[in-house]
Amino acid sequence: MAGRSATPPVGHVSSAGPDIGGSLADLAYRELRRSILAGGRPPGTALSVSALAREMGLSRSPVREAVQRLIHDGLATHLPHRGAQVVALDRGELMEIYEVKEPLEALASRLATPRFTEADVRRLQEMLAEQDRAVAPPFRADESALMELDREFHSYIHRVAGNRVLCETIAAWSSRTNLAFPSGWANPEYAALSVAEHHEIARAIISGDAAEAERVTARHVRLVRIRLARWQARVSSAGEVPDGRVGVPGVRDAGS
Repeated sequence: MAGRSATPPVGHVSSAGPDIGGSLADLAYRELRRSILAGGRPPGTALSVSALAREMGLSRSPVREAVQRLIHDGLATHLPHRGAQVVALDRGELMEIYEVKEPLEALASRLATPRFTEADVRRLQEMLAEQDRAVAPPFRADESALMELDREFHSYIHRVAGNRVLCETIAAWSSRTNLAFPSGWANPEYAALSVAEHHEIARAIISGDAAEAERVTARHVRLVRIRLARWQARVSSAGEVPDGRVGVPGVRDAGS
């Protein structure tokens, strides 16, 4: 790609991201996060440090640290006299989060576009190829894998944008939206649409058009919000709620 530097500009965040290491706290955190996002620990599930430590065969200290990280990520909350539990969103809050995410994600794409190196472009293309394979027929609904591919794609753009405050702000809300929409990834149409929109974002970034990257990213987040609202209505009308709540698994009715 002509005109792109092969060397990251000053302040460029490494594509490898932070080194999360292999400590027991890291391992506990990753396992708990995976199980929450996969639906194995539904909203409202207690996150007792002592019970989790026994379940995972670990001491209390690394598990306590893992739970605190989940609270920081917005995947868990601490309630007085009840302790930590998996968070549950109401529909209104979820829509508000998407309204906030739209301009933030768009800003990240605009900032990242001039900072993308040839190495970054290659990595973005590799990620898109993985997504294409994941949604290609015959479609195999692996919600956890698809969510991780989606998270990886957007997080990469956030890191290249090089704005720590922006990255932390988006990350604070993104985990909660993933928690609210796990089974949406089981829908082949929804999954394919999201991947197609990722390609649009990548094309704009690779072409160096920051304004277009900002526009198509905002459109992507807006369309995801619309699809989520439609999915909520469909699930609510069908009563397909594995945890007994009205509406989307992980999303409670406002005021309930």
